[in-house]
Amino acid sequence: MNTALRQAWDQGRPTVNAWLALGNSFAAEIMAAQGYDSLTIDMQHGVLDATDLVPMLQAMRASGATLLARVPWLDPAAVMRVLDAGVDGVICPMINSAKEAARFVSYASYAPEGTRSFGPTRAAVVHGADYAAKANRSRLAFAMIETAEGFANLDAIVATPGLTGIYVGPADLALSLSEGRLPGGADREEPEMIAALQTIAAACQRAGIIPALHCGTAAYAARAVGWGYRMTTVGGDTRFLAEAAAKAVSDFRALTASTPRAGGA
Repeated sequence: MNTALRQAWDQGRPTVNAWLALGNSFAAEIMAAQGYDSLTIDMQHGVLDATDLVPMLQAMRASGATLLARVPWLDPAAVMRVLDAGVDGVICPMINSAKEAARFVSYASYAPEGTRSFGPTRAAVVHGADYAAKANRSRLAFAMIETAEGFANLDAIVATPGLTGIYVGPADLALSLSEGRLPGGADREEPEMIAALQTIAAACQRAGIIPALHCGTAAYAARAVGWGYRMTTVGGDTRFLAEAAAKAVSDFRALTASTPRAGGA
């Protein structure tokens, strides 16, 4: 299994993750070629389905990056399917209690540690014939904290055996903690949200697991590293495509606004 992320964390180096929401193997290949430490295929909100997963993984394999998938929900079939497809780790949304965190870890682990069914169809091809023997100790499992309930149960969740880390979803967390008063979105600046993010990072550090945060910009990600976050997501395919296209059009409009047009009626 890919150990690049673990090696970076062992060396004290923060890592940068990319978010993939487009179900396109070429787009995934382009993103993987940019030097990210890891890339996450978003099976929850991404415009893709299970048939897109393997081609995207195949396109990114040569990059050497650690490949993750966010599953749609706390569902054993979803967790086991992405692992069998060969991902190095799983991010699971909306974990609200230690009991749910334990269920997630169980779904991602073979017996006796868990309840994962054996059938590593592609995983055994890409990770080796000894995959089953090493899977439990090498796979990554991130539980998402993104609700007031999950935040209230933070200390119990981070103590879950077998959990690699906590991945913070700041948009849902802001909506939930503020009971709808704050809008969703990344790169929070509200004092109460910054305090919550710092609280989560500190809890992870005490428990000896990895705090990760979804960010919109490199500048905010760098601030998060200062708070103790060891993995940060900086952007994703859909946003980069939209921003680059919008800038090209905007630049063109500005540069040609006063340019006389050739010909005439």
